[in-house]
Amino acid sequence: MEGVTHGTTVVALRYTDGVVMAGDRRATSGNLISHRTMEKVYPADRHSGVAIAGAAGPAMDMVKLFQLQLEHYEKVEGAELSLEGKANQLSGMVRQHLPAAMQGLVVVPLFAGYDTRRGAGRLFQYDVTGGRYEEGDFASTGSGSLHAGTVMKLGFRRPLDRSGALDLAISAIFQAADEDSATGGPDLVRGIYPTMATITGDGFERVGEEEVADRFKALVAGMTAPEGTAADAAPAPTMPGTPAP
Repeated sequence: MEGVTHGTTVVALRYTDGVVMAGDRRATSGNLISHRTMEKVYPADRHSGVAIAGAAGPAMDMVKLFQLQLEHYEKVEGAELSLEGKANQLSGMVRQHLPAAMQGLVVVPLFAGYDTRRGAGRLFQYDVTGGRYEEGDFASTGSGSLHAGTVMKLGFRRPLDRSGALDLAISAIFQAADEDSATGGPDLVRGIYPTMATITGDGFERVGEEEVADRFKALVAGMTAPEGTAADAAPAPTMPGTPAP
């Protein structure tokens, strides 16, 4: 559908203490940037989170309803729904949205959380029909998911601590933004950086903006070639038949 605001790339990956989730901040309407500061990573409840990609309006409504259902269950039953149950609940919501998806309002979320019964982080990916698939170490969805997933696939190592997981997620978002025009990378001028969160046994916690900014700046600095490298020192190529300088 023309003119519908869409959110783009979100990623999630496991590390030793739980799960990291991250999402860029750009929302697009066709070839236009409609929003630069969209939130795409939300807490579902204390020990789980959901990241959205696709039609922004329906996606945000789905998240609000999902949060409400988990809160209602906990109040009625006096305990959290199991992580498997939460993943199944979201699967049903995506399936119910299929008629709207067939009209172009596609919503494809990522779900991740800390399984208190297993003592480990878990990741779940969905398709437009509500199919639910548990991923082993990392997952991505959205227009830049192919590039982000490739970066995580090449960079993932066990064991991975919090710092390494954050840096890998940052690199995945950065490279996706470099290849996909709908994905927003770090905006150093406006001070806008992707949203990041960790989910551990202590619960869902957003990574501070200052820490995210510092990690992105370190990534950019590391990718910038220093002056005086061998490439800079190499002589300029000459055309055949002309004397070298």
